[in-house]
Amino acid sequence: MYDVLIIGAGPAGASAGIFAARAKKKVLILDNDKSGTKKAWADNHYAVMGITGYDVFETGKKQAAKYGAEVKLAEATAIEQIENGWRVTAGEDVYDSAAVILATGAAKGLARELGLQMKTGKDEGRTEVIAVDEEGRASMKGIWACGICTGQSMHITVTSGDGARVAINLLSEMNGKRYVDHDMMC
Repeated sequence: MYDVLIIGAGPAGASAGIFAARAKKKVLILDNDKSGTKKAWADNHYAVMGITGYDVFETGKKQAAKYGAEVKLAEATAIEQIENGWRVTAGEDVYDSAAVILATGAAKGLARELGLQMKTGKDEGRTEVIAVDEEGRASMKGIWACGICTGQSMHITVTSGDGARVAINLLSEMNGKRYVDHDMMC
């Protein structure tokens, strides 16, 4: 049983995974290897003078793994509610988790199949996105969503920040108090 299962390993998903793993939660990130980020060139990323999307993508997964997140190459094909959380099917493998974060980029099929509430997107080409509250909760308890699938801008800094924000809100709810994660140089 995982504490947090993240579907999507792009900037939003990996960023959520970094924060959840640093909080000592048992985290699984499912990577379907279809991220559009890998094709990008990021020259507008704060504190980075330029980086390929592929390097952003791979570095994010490595950073999450560094803190203890498991990263598996697998495509989630179904989500179902179980007594104490959620069951995610990926091929022949099945994973149980207390909470799920959808960071599926432009893909919203799993959200629709699960019956999550959707809303009209603001950006051209995104006619429908996952409806979330201001914390990142979707319409079913224990399901959260972040990044492009919720209508956020596709810019790497925006989606990675949204993944971090949603993870912090989820961790705060799990812990019963505001979660804070800071590294300090002395």
